[in-house]
Amino acid sequence: MEKIDNYFGITEQNSSLKIEIIAGITTFLTMAYIVLLAPETLGATGMNKGAVFTATCLISAISCFIMGIYAKLPVALAPGVSLLYFFAYSVCGNMGKSWEVALGCVFVSGILFLIISFFKIREWIIDNIPHNLKKAIAAGLGGFILFIGLQKAGLIVNSEGTLVQIGDFSEYKTFMAIFCFLLIMMLQQLRITGGILIAMLVVTVGAIITGHTELPSGIVSAPPSIEPILFKMDWAAALDISMLTIVFAFLFVDLFDTAGTLITVTDRAGLVKDEKIPRLKQALISDSAATVLGSMFGVSSTTSYVESSSGIAAGGRTGLVAVATGICFLLILFFSPIAQIVPPEATAGALIYVGILMLSALGDIDWTDITEYAPALLTVFGITLSYSIADGIAIGFISYALIKCLCEKASEVSVGVWVIAGLLLLRIFLVMLA
Repeated sequence: MEKIDNYFGITEQNSSLKIEIIAGITTFLTMAYIVLLAPETLGATGMNKGAVFTATCLISAISCFIMGIYAKLPVALAPGVSLLYFFAYSVCGNMGKSWEVALGCVFVSGILFLIISFFKIREWIIDNIPHNLKKAIAAGLGGFILFIGLQKAGLIVNSEGTLVQIGDFSEYKTFMAIFCFLLIMMLQQLRITGGILIAMLVVTVGAIITGHTELPSGIVSAPPSIEPILFKMDWAAALDISMLTIVFAFLFVDLFDTAGTLITVTDRAGLVKDEKIPRLKQALISDSAATVLGSMFGVSSTTSYVESSSGIAAGGRTGLVAVATGICFLLILFFSPIAQIVPPEATAGALIYVGILMLSALGDIDWTDITEYAPALLTVFGITLSYSIADGIAIGFISYALIKCLCEKASEVSVGVWVIAGLLLLRIFLVMLA
């Protein structure tokens, strides 16, 4: 145990082995939905759903191990949700590409990730994000998570006239999501370790007792074979000049999704020192390697998950959190029949709580200079309302550069910001072409 403590610096971060493991389990529970969402989404392209389930669990586990052991950060990874939809419904759907070619594009984009990570280009990009935009990205991701939580809880529902409206509080799911959130608040205020996990388990047991969640007929089963999608990426076709827009679309979305997540999670964990993320290069290499490996396994781009913030909220501070999350992904492989036991209301309550915590970053923004807080607010609402981390960040950077110029403060815009804003404009152009 002493060697584990020394390697991860658990005591140094004022944590403990128990807290780190509980935090890892908590992170897993808040992102476990991906093992159900990925097969359903990628299955629409003709991919074998059972194989996708196995591949998702395996690549998530391996990626978490790499991040936890190599980068030593409490950040978990899995196939990215936004990239899942881009893969399935844009590349394979609207563009009519085969899933093998789409996987090839993911593979090539991952190789490019690795190259720019080794040359510190990604690290340079993240280090050049202005302080107020960093805080805005963190708050924006909080708003995004809060919005997702409110939707999963049924507190916010679709409306034809106003896009969204208040939901029905009399529904069981909505009531229990509110109960879960309030229970988390109480347990955290009482400083009970693992309060988020405890509340989620209480709600899950309640769903079983009331018949809203059914126990599976079996508990343990062998994982479905991964063979139908293993090493099936068509990387040669992805190198065709006509595929460049797709490759770069994957590249840009993953780049800024990862940047936003790393900024948010490490800031929330109190790991950021002098505006620098510790072991950033290792984190970016881990994330890039995960995308390359994921394409080989047969899934879309693997990326860092903002749900890692739930583990931070549970007290996690080191790479052991990611390792514990990875072990959970391996275990769920053999418990596929009960993968759906945790009800959406339990996850929703946790997401609402985590989202609110992350929105506290708004307090660190400079509210005395409108050229600083205007782009910050555009970033926050851009991420939340566009339902896209990458698009929200693009709105923030582009507006930051333009507002500074129009307000005769162009000298305050660094070369890095200009380059990033230009790249984001290019990304928008490429996505439009795609």
